Amino acid sequence: MTLTDEVRAFNRFYTREIGLLNRSLPATDLSLPEARVLYELAQAPEGGQTAAQIGRTLDMDKAHLSRVVARFVTRGLASSRVSPNHRKHRLISLTDAGRKVFAGAEAAARGQVDALLEPIDPGGRNRIIEAMRDIRMALRDREAADGEVSLRPLRPGDVGWIIHRQTVLYTQEYGWDWTYEGLASRILGAFVAEFDPAREDGWVAERRGAIVGSIFLMKSDDPRVAKLRLLYVEPSARGGGVGRKLVDTCIARARELGYRELTLWTNDILVAARRIYQAAGFRLVNEEPHHSFGHDLLGQTWALDLD
Repeated sequence: MTLTDEVRAFNRFYTREIGLLNRSLPATDLSLPEARVLYELAQAPEGGQTAAQIGRTLDMDKAHLSRVVARFVTRGLASSRVSPNHRKHRLISLTDAGRKVFAGAEAAARGQVDALLEPIDPGGRNRIIEAMRDIRMALRDREAADGEVSLRPLRPGDVGWIIHRQTVLYTQEYGWDWTYEGLASRILGAFVAEFDPAREDGWVAERRGAIVGSIFLMKSDDPRVAKLRLLYVEPSARGGGVGRKLVDTCIARARELGYRELTLWTNDILVAARRIYQAAGFRLVNEEPHHSFGHDLLGQTWALDLD
């Protein structure tokens, strides 16, 4: 099956699942185009917006949009007035009746999606969120990259998810085999089994409820030296400072715990990560070739003086 076939198959599945083939959306008598226009009007700044602005946002035929707006005005769901800034422009805004209809439509739409997602476990929901965001970013939807990223402590289930995602990403991006999964499992398995809250920590980066990255601070045999381990950032979150935020947080915590030095081991092929380390002040102290994960690689040790 080609990519075109896959996209069309998904479209057929999704339109059926959420009822887009019905004459009207749940709990309303609105068609899909009418519901989209209603939504844009509800999100508009106080005072309303012009039909041209709505048309650009929705990439909607002007004649069709005009008919929708006219129906809204006739039904008392929207009003139209001359813009105080430009006499040739008319501002469209929802009336109280329109906002009431929107509230009902929004509640019904959210309820429908909630019911669709209810049987899916948290890991599956994370995969759906990231897959949808990846699709939107690949198709150049800038809104997909929006949303503040926050860091939180580790929760049950995070470690297994992180091992899975790092392995999948490194296989996709560098062709590494599943022996990397064994390495990550050993490292994080020991971290969990022997976790020392006085000397170790870990963080997960989240955006809109989805995991987009993580990092770990681990102890070493030398009480003065800590290790930064297993930094990863989802492709959909790269370029927005998430990696740097994770690294800076790890460095700050290492200082707080009284470590004198922070070290890390990486491979020279991980160029984006190395740039973050260099920008944070790490210096290259050793490199050595090795054969791992099905490839000949150049391993590197970096260190940061915390004093």
